[in-house]
Amino acid sequence: MTLVDRKDGVVKINLVDQLRLSVAVSTANTITYIIRSLKLGAASVLPGEIASRIQPRILSLLSRQVKYGVIMIAGTNGKTTTSRLLRKMLENQGWRVVHNEAGANLENGLATALIERTNLFGKLKADYAILEVDENVIPKVLPKIQPKFILCLNLFRDQLDRYGEVDTISQRWSKAIAPLPPDTVVIANADDPTLSHLGQNLTQKVLFFGLSEPQYYLDEIPHAVDSIYCPSCGESLNYQGVYLSHLGDFDCPNCGFKKSKVNIDSSKWPQILIGLYNKYNTLAATLLAQQIGVAESVILETIKTFEAAFGRAEELEISGKKVRILLAKNPVGMNETIRTVNEIKKAGGASTTLMVLNDRIPDGTDVSWIWDVDTEKLVASGGNIVVSGDRVYDMALRIKYSQTNGNNGCKLIVKEDLSEAIATALEHTPVGETLHILPTYSAMLEVRGLLTGKQIL
Repeated sequence: MTLVDRKDGVVKINLVDQLRLSVAVSTANTITYIIRSLKLGAASVLPGEIASRIQPRILSLLSRQVKYGVIMIAGTNGKTTTSRLLRKMLENQGWRVVHNEAGANLENGLATALIERTNLFGKLKADYAILEVDENVIPKVLPKIQPKFILCLNLFRDQLDRYGEVDTISQRWSKAIAPLPPDTVVIANADDPTLSHLGQNLTQKVLFFGLSEPQYYLDEIPHAVDSIYCPSCGESLNYQGVYLSHLGDFDCPNCGFKKSKVNIDSSKWPQILIGLYNKYNTLAATLLAQQIGVAESVILETIKTFEAAFGRAEELEISGKKVRILLAKNPVGMNETIRTVNEIKKAGGASTTLMVLNDRIPDGTDVSWIWDVDTEKLVASGGNIVVSGDRVYDMALRIKYSQTNGNNGCKLIVKEDLSEAIATALEHTPVGETLHILPTYSAMLEVRGLLTGKQIL
């Protein structure tokens, strides 16, 4: 028995492996059908988990069948949006793409996504596979998947109870990428000192994206800054300007390390959705698409017509009022959403914000990160702030500490019940304005369920 790999060679597979693969795919498809028929969930994890137990080599056997190779996308923020944008670009160019679009980015989720494009004989048909991967499992899946492209978006503190600091993750990535073939293409964020340094020390082909627009510099470095020390010598970096968190234009006064030269001019490209962070997502997808051979006209049209994934600047209309959901699951993410909301406030388009804080497994059980968020800026801009979620009083306390005598224009409303919180926030949102909801991950799913299910009142 043989399977064809992406290099037009032949991958030999013995009869036992072939039979196991067929049984694994068949079983996974059956599980998927049952789960979806009974409306028990998206079936984005369990089918792959069961299939992997039947055929432990399933990731390797399926990923190598992707005709032109696997594109692996990693980073703390922006994986889902960037993956979705890149997928649209490739599909608009005419290629068949498999993608773990449900966001299940651990090994079982990756396996599930690949299985969905595999027939009962274990043959997968796709030109490209776009796999967004949890930053913590990169070292485990790289040897199995052997991607053709690796896109490194950023590294921020996120769920410290699971991951640890960004330097630790970067070191793991570097060791995992180093053994990959020299024709592997790595695309990294030049504005992130950790990733810029990582890229400069790889032997594979490395390209960089980043901003070259000083007009977007922040007035000051925010509290939620992770990596302002030189990853080469440990000296404090000299920043000419910061775009968000520790992303910016920098150099080291001690050893000469500096921001990598970018391979794309950010000023010449439009961006998707709102928020500067989406400019980074756009540049990352665009640079990779260019390397693959997507036409510039296709890239521009895709950017122009792109629609948000659920919870990522997604816009809904509820009871005649506009609602925008901005996922905020770590200090940098929430700071950027606050920055975006404040810009809209200045234009008179928003007076009410709903913040929903949960501490479940998908969110991270340690919510101390909210004290690194610049909530003072949201309070200072006035309006109504409604708080809810499993840790509603932690969030309320953070907002309360952000208030000063000069913030009399800001009204804090505490609602334990999420349905009541949404209803209250909508009541305080005038017609013509947009209610901005800033939830953590599990809270975002709850919010969407209530809004789209019309279970608000």
